[in-house]
Amino acid sequence: MLDHAAATFALLASSTRLHIMWVLAESDSDVSSLGARVGRALPTISQHLTQLKMGGLVHARREGRRHVYSIRDPRVLTIVKLMIGQLSEGPRPETAPAQY
Repeated sequence: MLDHAAATFALLASSTRLHIMWVLAESDSDVSSLGARVGRALPTISQHLTQLKMGGLVHARREGRRHVYSIRDPRVLTIVKLMIGQLSEGPRPETAPAQY
């Protein structure tokens, strides 16, 4: 269980993959649309989508000649929304040094 959670967080540690997940939260998209919205080249988007797909976070369906990607597990989307929402609410609080 913890290994799976750590692997999921590792996938989401990339700002590009996190951005892809954020865009897919709004609507299913193909590679071209994702590239335009995320601001990355299509080969880069494809590589990140492959990693997200292999990690079980997104899946693709064929529509004619294109693949349309969507979020596979909405629970992961909850984590993404919570993380982005918490971090975008303002300055990070000062933290005290850890006591050992």
